[in-house]
Amino acid sequence: MTMTKSRRSFLQKLALAGGAGALGTFGGLGDFSQLARGAEADDRFFVFAYFGGGWDTILGLDPRDPARFTNDNMAITRIQPGYDIIGLDDPLVRRGDLTFGPYIGELADLADDVCVVRGMSMDTLTHEVGRRRFLTGKPPSGVLARGASGSVWLSSLFGGGEPIPNLSIGVESFNPTLPSWASALRVSSSNDLVAMLKRANPLLGDHLDVEVESFLANEADCGRSRHSEILRNADGSRERVRTLIERDLQSLFDFRGSGEEMDRIRSEFGFTTGQLNSPGARAAIAAQAITSGTCRCVTISAAGGSLDTHFQNWENDQGPRQQAGFNALARLARFLKNVPYGDDGESYFDRTTIVGFSEFMRTPLINARGGRDHWLTNSCVLLGGGIQGGQAIGASSDVGMSPQPVDLMTGQVSEDGEIIYPEHVLRSLLHIAGVENDAADFRVEPIWKMLRG
Repeated sequence: MTMTKSRRSFLQKLALAGGAGALGTFGGLGDFSQLARGAEADDRFFVFAYFGGGWDTILGLDPRDPARFTNDNMAITRIQPGYDIIGLDDPLVRRGDLTFGPYIGELADLADDVCVVRGMSMDTLTHEVGRRRFLTGKPPSGVLARGASGSVWLSSLFGGGEPIPNLSIGVESFNPTLPSWASALRVSSSNDLVAMLKRANPLLGDHLDVEVESFLANEADCGRSRHSEILRNADGSRERVRTLIERDLQSLFDFRGSGEEMDRIRSEFGFTTGQLNSPGARAAIAAQAITSGTCRCVTISAAGGSLDTHFQNWENDQGPRQQAGFNALARLARFLKNVPYGDDGESYFDRTTIVGFSEFMRTPLINARGGRDHWLTNSCVLLGGGIQGGQAIGASSDVGMSPQPVDLMTGQVSEDGEIIYPEHVLRSLLHIAGVENDAADFRVEPIWKMLRG
């Protein structure tokens, strides 16, 4: 029987992970989950959207008024908005109490749902370090990640009942200690995901399939197999793969397909059959995975290209690439709002927390090459389940856009507050998931002002 490389990789990952039934306790994970979350914890889903390369927050989440921050006073403010270079006369987008930069795109229309965290510190100017700190909530050791990704923690808390508890499209993930079934299944596009989930050719006939299944079941039930953890895990993986294939999950993500449903998804997320690696297509994977019950957590690469614009490519690339990602998040949110969750009037948006992040922002001053370099300050954006929208938490300073201490209860800059780091955001997500103690050892409190209710 032939097997594609992606298919082999998928089976190998599941073989390492073992079946959910074989590894569903993590040395008593069920007890841990109840202790951490409580029996009454709500059902939750999570989407992480990574804007790779370091975004220019002046163009999106943390703008500056060009009437105040001019080229004449930038030697004092150390801030150069650069809107004039791009040719924007009226760059600010105001919605209620929030002000965005000119490339916020369709996300501005969801301002009442959006919470922006500003003035966050990353303590690094290195891509890998910033990205891995945001993913895990812990400063790396050199460039090596420490601890599990937030998506792995969140997947592990809900028991692994989904066919693919944790899915990542184009973004790395880490899991040194938590149950292996909570590790992210990593793919690069919907094409890869479809290839992993469909039956490989040539297919066996029904009679042979029954015979093979009977043989493997008998082998799994023999004493040697029952007393071997490796063989028990391998059989659990086999059963899990069979279940995935029998559910025909690949049809959910075959965005090249014809038919009314796929036409609607491509239209809603703004991509064509030739754009299956676009921000819109990746957001559509997240939408399908969450609302079909296939995944608990999904991580996507959201920007429409690298945001690492050190040169004149900043002028033409940085803003539109950010906007493509913000539009994808807005369309994901609207999609989730239109899918009911249960019978009590809630939608999947009410149960799904969306996080948009990058590894750091770009320098507030334009460099001699016409671009922006790396800056240790950052912002992020959250919306959906458990998030109090229509507000900004914290602020970067008006001199050099440096991080500032924030009162976590009020969300306001305060000398008595503390600098916000990515671990504050991840601790807040665990709180939304029902974890009241610091189970992941982040050693910080949640951002209380950000949380609804």
